[in-house]
Amino acid sequence: MPEPSATDVSRGWYRRFVEHLDPGERLGELLFGLIMVLTFTLGAGIELQGDRDATRELLLAALGCNAAWGIIDAALYLMGRLSERGRLHRLIRKIQAAPASEQALALIDQELDEQLPAIVRPEVRAALDAHVLDRVREMKLERNRVTADDAWAGLAVFWLVFLTALPAVLPFLVLRDAQIAMRASNALLIGLLAYVGWRWASYTGASPWRTALFISLLGVALVVVAIALGG
Repeated sequence: MPEPSATDVSRGWYRRFVEHLDPGERLGELLFGLIMVLTFTLGAGIELQGDRDATRELLLAALGCNAAWGIIDAALYLMGRLSERGRLHRLIRKIQAAPASEQALALIDQELDEQLPAIVRPEVRAALDAHVLDRVREMKLERNRVTADDAWAGLAVFWLVFLTALPAVLPFLVLRDAQIAMRASNALLIGLLAYVGWRWASYTGASPWRTALFISLLGVALVVVAIALGG
């Protein structure tokens, strides 16, 4: 068997990170990170007026801010997962404690209403609810805790938020003029916002061009509001 190449290994690590988040979650974290760093770079373009040393310090602050928010967002994501699992545990206990099958089936029907399409025939739905009830009655709940999958997902959230700050630094590595580099950095980040919107459209069925434009304008508008409020 041939040895895996470096590309295969890197793709394997990438899939291991992103497979724990659905596309909407991944794109949402990228959007959040881009807006965070744009708050710094657009504000810098207004305030610094080409001061390279001050701009460098601000970019380091942007990296630090995205790192901090990546940690916070990962923690909030883990709390959300634990909360949702806790809700399901409470629902399962409530179903198991129901004195009659009709009450238990009503709870199952209410939970599945949002998960199953209306095209399912009533007799199929009734059989499914009954099967779920049988399975729930046999379940033994484990302690609600952070799992390995949760940890990988939280790590993916952190890296997605943090890595969005890195493109802001690239123009300063190749351009000597700090003001031009800052404008190029802002243009690059806004272009990435458009790309996130384009990708989002592919998962939602919306118009790619309209979604890309909307996400770009929304991101810039949020940043302008943040700057105006002193953010």
